[in-house]
Amino acid sequence: MSDEAGRLAAAGLGAVCVFQLGLTAGMPWGAAAWGGQHRGRLPAHLRLGSAVSAGVLGTVAVLAATGPRPAEPWRARTLTAGSLLLGAGVPMNLASPSPPERLWAPFAAAVSVLLWRTARAGTPRAQPRGRPSTQ
Repeated sequence: MSDEAGRLAAAGLGAVCVFQLGLTAGMPWGAAAWGGQHRGRLPAHLRLGSAVSAGVLGTVAVLAATGPRPAEPWRARTLTAGSLLLGAGVPMNLASPSPPERLWAPFAAAVSVLLWRTARAGTPRAQPRGRPSTQ
């Protein structure tokens, strides 16, 4: 399931990345992003923020698609951080005065869970400690 979760997370992140790139290019989707305060095209500073977001999301998408590797624990930590950031964005999406932006909340929650599962799949689990042998 972790491979499938990673691919689904990557697809979801890819979709958000494309959305952010559209905002960067000046698409009139401002009501669905950055608090929904700017109808239409975003101002330059928010377009720059969207460009940075697209870069981060694209990077995490690639890591999710390829999955964590036990020899590279930084991958699992990066996926965990991405999961936590997306999860933290859910209440912000829900609190937005913009109805289109509130629609991102369940999407972000689902991708957050998928990233979490993908990250945990590559994390070695501690072995339970048994009683020492008395032989």
